[in-house]
Amino acid sequence: MSGRQAVRADATEPLYVACPDGPWTEAQNRFREHGRLVVHTTWGAWAPAALLDPALPRLLDRDWPRYRQLPNAEQRLGFAASRYVMKYTAAAAVEACVDEIDLVYQPGGRPGLRGRDDITLSLAHTDELLVVGVSRTGPIGVDAELADRDINFDLMSGHVCTPEEEARLSALPVSERASRLLRLWTLKEAYTKALGYGLRRRFSTVGFAQEETGAAVLAAPVADAADWEFRTHRVQGRYLVSEAHRRDRAASQAPPGDGRGWV
Repeated sequence: MSGRQAVRADATEPLYVACPDGPWTEAQNRFREHGRLVVHTTWGAWAPAALLDPALPRLLDRDWPRYRQLPNAEQRLGFAASRYVMKYTAAAAVEACVDEIDLVYQPGGRPGLRGRDDITLSLAHTDELLVVGVSRTGPIGVDAELADRDINFDLMSGHVCTPEEEARLSALPVSERASRLLRLWTLKEAYTKALGYGLRRRFSTVGFAQEETGAAVLAAPVADAADWEFRTHRVQGRYLVSEAHRRDRAASQAPPGDGRGWV
């Protein structure tokens, strides 16, 4: 494998951003090259910066009333941090200043950017983890779970799996079933988020198959199955992060922003 190929493979992995300082140059480079970006962090690393920011009410904007109504401090910390991560990630992607980023929400709750219908966003969180996906080449969805989450295969498989998937997983050794079910669960939630449905669509109606390479693909019949890409990574040693991205072949290849900076 050439050095260039190795760099591109690494660029498909979620990028860790420790705090508002970045690394945003790396994020911007990935977005320019691939047209999509997934970042991950922990809300505890971002919450102090958010809470100490005198511009917090202005940066949260329409999310400020929701923030104020959350019942406890931990929920408020996580909420503020998640909005900061989304705004900073989007700002890096479109090369704008963070205070110019205006988050909007679709009827199903999917986040987006006001005035930028070409940009799609997705947010996932579990435990301390925050994950944000952003794309200019088609819809994106992300989901995350603790990799060692205790999941009852017999109880959950009927809710998550199609009959074909349940039969395939049931044939595996007992020790492998729960982890494979959890991966399938995160893939399906990422996919339905990208579609804008989220939990409103029954996972048992969405089928996945596995290629010889181990990559997940949509099971037939799905008209645009070939346009979808799916990835699952383990991050921070204890979380599964899945990404679903549909590449819009007509997406603009124009530069993502005007180059004024994103700090």
